[in-house]
Amino acid sequence: MNKNLAKKVLKECLTTGGDFAELFIEDKISNSIRRVGDQIEDINTSHIYGAGIRILKENEEVYGYTNDISEEGLLKLAKQLNKAYHGPVLVSEIEFTDCKVEEHTKFKTLSKDIPNSKKLDYLEICTKTMQAYSPLIVQALAHFADETQFVTIANSNGVYKSDVRNHQRVSANAVASDGKNMEQGFNSYGGNFDFSKFDTYDFVDFSTKVAQAAVETLTADEMVGGVYDVVIHNAFGGVIFHEACGHALEATSVAKNLSVFCGKLGEKIAADCVTAIDDGTIPNEWGSENIDDEGNPSRRNVLIENGILKSYMVDMRNGRRMKASPTGSTRRQNYRYSPTSRMTNTYIANGTSTPEEIIANTKYGLFAKTMSGGSVNPATGEFNFSVGEAFMIEDGKITKRVKGATLIGNGKDTIMNIDMVANNQSFGYGMCGSASGSIPTCVGQPTIRVKKMTVGGNGGNK
Repeated sequence: MNKNLAKKVLKECLTTGGDFAELFIEDKISNSIRRVGDQIEDINTSHIYGAGIRILKENEEVYGYTNDISEEGLLKLAKQLNKAYHGPVLVSEIEFTDCKVEEHTKFKTLSKDIPNSKKLDYLEICTKTMQAYSPLIVQALAHFADETQFVTIANSNGVYKSDVRNHQRVSANAVASDGKNMEQGFNSYGGNFDFSKFDTYDFVDFSTKVAQAAVETLTADEMVGGVYDVVIHNAFGGVIFHEACGHALEATSVAKNLSVFCGKLGEKIAADCVTAIDDGTIPNEWGSENIDDEGNPSRRNVLIENGILKSYMVDMRNGRRMKASPTGSTRRQNYRYSPTSRMTNTYIANGTSTPEEIIANTKYGLFAKTMSGGSVNPATGEFNFSVGEAFMIEDGKITKRVKGATLIGNGKDTIMNIDMVANNQSFGYGMCGSASGSIPTCVGQPTIRVKKMTVGGNGGNK
C-alpha cells in the first residue's frame, strides 16, 4: 500500500455521491497453544491479510472486504460498493495530512518472532505448578494466545496512518475434584506489550493461586440467596461495569436510542464516589492502541465524573447521528468487520477508602473476590454474573468461603448504590464481543461496595 494507490481507491469510492470513504489494510499473524497436563493439546497459527472498504453518505453505510489487495482487486471492490449510491461527486480532492502518531504501545520483540518453544516453557510452568499443588487437581490447563497485527488506515478526510499491535495473553485453568464434586479456578495475564515482559512475570505464583481457588472451593458452603451488601474486589470485578454499563455508553447503542443512558449527558447517573474512565492510552495495556481503527488518536475519555455522565464512546458514523465528534474509540476484530464504537481499558477510578476499611465497615455481606461469566441485556442493563471466589463478611471480617453465588441486578441501579470505593484499582483481561467482532479489552476497578444487592445461591435448599 502507498498513498497514491490509496487516493486512487478512495476517489473511485466517491464517484457516485458518497461523502466519505475509508480503506483499512490488515496483516495479522495469530498463534494459539494449549497444554493440558503434561501434553500439548494443540498448536494453531493463522495469517490473515486483506482490506476493508467503507463508503458513507450521511448516515448510510456500505461495507465490503477482500483479500486481493492488488490495485485491480481494490478498485474492483470500490466499484462494487459505490453502486449503492447515485448522485454527483461530493468530494473532488483528497490530500493526506502528515501528523505524528503518539506511541502508547512500543515493542522491541514481537510475538510473531518468538519460537513456540519459548511460549511452551511458560505453559509448562503453569501446568506443573497446578498439578503439584494438590492431588485433588484432576486437570491443569494453560493457554497462550498471541497476535501481531499491522494496520494501515486511509480515508477521504486526509487520514493516512499505520500502527502495530502485539497482543498476547496467558491463561490458566485448574479443575479440582474430591470424587463427588468438581470446582475450578481461572486467571489470565496479558497486554499489548513487548514479549520480554513475560520474562519477569511470576508464573508460579499466578498458577498456584488458580489451583488454590479450585481446591478450597471444594469444601466451601453453598451460598444462601438473599439481599446483601456486596464488596466486589478489584481487577476483573470491573466486568460488571463493563457489561452492564460500558456497552450502554457506546455510541453503537446510544445513537439508536437502545441505551438506558440516552440523552443523559450532564445528569447524575451514579453515586458521587463513582468516576469511570475508558482510556486507550495506558502504556502497553491489553486494550491500548496508538490509533483506533478509523485512524483517530487513542484517548482518555472520562465517562462518568463524581456520578455525572460526561461523555459517550463515539465512532464517526454514529457520531454523525448524534452530532458528536469521534473519541478515539472505534475498533474492529479484523478487516472483515465494519468498525464501530467499542471499549478499550474501561475502569472505575480509585476512591479514598482502603480495601480494609470497606471490609471493616461491612457488618454482614458478601466479598466477591473474583468474577466469572455472566449475561447482560444491553438494552436494559439487567445482569446475572457468577462469582468465582466468594467469602462471607461478618462483623467487619472476612470469614468462610462460599460457592455458587450469583450477582443479580441492573447496571444503572448498581452504580447508584456504590457507597465506598477503595484505592487499589487494577485490571483484568478479556475478549469483548459486539457488533464489530471480538477485541481485547481490559476491565478494572478498585474494591467497591454495593449496598443491598440481590445474590443468588442454593444454600439451604434441599
